[in-house]
Amino acid sequence: QVQLVESGGGLVQAGDSLRLSCAASGRTATRYVLGWFRQTPGKEREFVTAITWNGGRTDYQDSVKGRFTVSRDNAKNTVYLQMNSLKPEDTGVYYCAADINRSVFLTRYREEYDYWGQGTQVTVSS
Repeated sequence: QVQLVESGGGLVQAGDSLRLSCAASGRTATRYVLGWFRQTPGKEREFVTAITWNGGRTDYQDSVKGRFTVSRDNAKNTVYLQMNSLKPEDTGVYYCAADINRSVFLTRYREEYDYWGQGTQVTVSS
């Protein structure tokens, strides 16, 4: 079992920055992939980014490349999402997810992720 708790969401203006955090607990091993997804009303939950267990590999959705950066601190069991140059279309509920069956390969399919946080709202006004 892995429990995930996101924090750091809020209301910002276009062009601003936010850093989301996701604290993991419940499983002593940290050798698993962590990802971020987001969802807006009426739309499916979409992949944003993912990171391997040691941070050696990352993957980003095209729309966030160059603006978002994912990182993790395994000593703190925490993954971060630094979001810069935010746009109104980045608005949504951001979810942290754990893929405990993978450590060095990344997937964008939400069905492959085993555990999810409760989400944190990010709203970007124009």
